[in-house]
Amino acid sequence: MNRNIIAIAIASLGFIIGLALLGNAIKNRNKSENTISVTGLGSNKFTSDLIAWSGNFSRNSFELKSAYDELANDKKVIENYLISKGIAKNQMVFSAVDIQKQINYGTDANGRSTQTFGGYQLSQKVSIDSKDVAKVENLSRNITEIINLGIEFTSSPPSYFYTKLADVKHQMIADATKDAKQRAEKIAENSGAKLGNLKKATMGITQITAPNSTEEYSYGGTFNTSSKDKEASITIKLEYEVN
Repeated sequence: MNRNIIAIAIASLGFIIGLALLGNAIKNRNKSENTISVTGLGSNKFTSDLIAWSGNFSRNSFELKSAYDELANDKKVIENYLISKGIAKNQMVFSAVDIQKQINYGTDANGRSTQTFGGYQLSQKVSIDSKDVAKVENLSRNITEIINLGIEFTSSPPSYFYTKLADVKHQMIADATKDAKQRAEKIAENSGAKLGNLKKATMGITQITAPNSTEEYSYGGTFNTSSKDKEASITIKLEYEVN
C-alpha cells in the first residue's frame, strides 16, 4: 500500500512539473511572437570625383625592331599630346609592351591547311586616374585627335568612382535606421501597443546605380561605374519587442 501511495505522489508531482513547463513554454512562445519587424531605406545621390580612363595603341611589322621603334615613337607622341591637354606626366601609366606573332591560316591548291607568318603585332596601354573628372572626360571624347596624328588608337569608356563613399554609407545607414524605427513606432501606435527594446538589426547590401535608371539590384550588390552621377541605397531591418 505504501508503494502505491509513493507511486501516486510521484505521478502527481510529475504532472504538476509538466504543467509548469507547459505554461512557461506558452508564455515564452507568446513573448517571442510580440515583436515587430520593419525595413528602413536610406539613399543618397552624389557625383563622382574620380575618373579612370585608358586607351590602347599598336603597330604591326614583319620586323620586330621596326614595330618596337614605331610603338616607342607613338608612346612619345601620345605622352606629349596628353601633357598638352593638361595631364600631368605622373598621372600616366604605360603598360609593358605586348608582343603577338600573327599567323595567317589558309589552304593550298591541294586543299591542305597552310600557315604563314603575318608579322608581329605590338601593343601598349596607357591609363589615367584623375580627380579632374571634366578634363579627362573631355579627353576621352576627343580621342580622334590622337588618331589624326597617325596613331592606331582605341579608347575605352571612362569609369567613374567616388572617393568619399564611406561617408555616404554611414549617412545612409543612419537614415535607414531612423526610417525603420519610425515605421515600427507607427505600427505599434496603430496597434495600441508600445515599442520595446531592439532585439535584432540586419543591414542589407549597398546598391549603387545611375539615377532614374532601370538597373537591377543584385544579391551581392550593384556598383555602377559607367555613370558620373550615381544614386546609392541601403536597407536596414530592425526587430523590436512590443509591450
